[in-house]
Amino acid sequence: MTTEEKLQHFYDASIESAAKEAKQLRDEHKEALDKMFQEHKETKERQAKAQLQAESDNLKREINKTVSAKQLEYRRILSSKNEEIKKEIFQEVEQRLTQFKSTPDYPEYLCKRIQEALDFAGEDEMIIYIDPSDEQLIPALTSHFGFSPSISRESWMGGMRAVIRSKNILIDNSFARLLRDAKDEFIFTGGMADE
Repeated sequence: MTTEEKLQHFYDASIESAAKEAKQLRDEHKEALDKMFQEHKETKERQAKAQLQAESDNLKREINKTVSAKQLEYRRILSSKNEEIKKEIFQEVEQRLTQFKSTPDYPEYLCKRIQEALDFAGEDEMIIYIDPSDEQLIPALTSHFGFSPSISRESWMGGMRAVIRSKNILIDNSFARLLRDAKDEFIFTGGMADE
């Protein structure tokens, strides 16, 4: 083999070795870049997903806050309207009680309540009070029961009260008391159900 052939063989071997080495370096570099790209892509996807989740959570919080504020506003409006209706209902009840007092059924009602109180008291001494507005009924009550009920110093819209002092018992069948109890026990169930 001549020197020129040896040189050519050396040159070809060197070029082939350099090409192999370059290809290996290029493949390693490409593999490293692909790995870096994949890691970068996964990092960005995680960041985007985390940001999307954070924005979604924030949006849900804002929506919930708005919904809660609206629900509170609507509950206040509903409560206000319920109170307004309740007030109107009890004003009407009060008017009807006043009308009832002018009917012939009222003295019968009063007699029935007084008799119930007398039955309850039995042999115990009892004082029966009637409303000052019922003073005109005293003669009829006196002839019916054989005693005269006392007139109260305070007005309670009608009805009667009785006191059994020996047992510290107050029997309160006054319209004011009955109306107050009805107001306290009244539950408005009209309209939409509160969930």
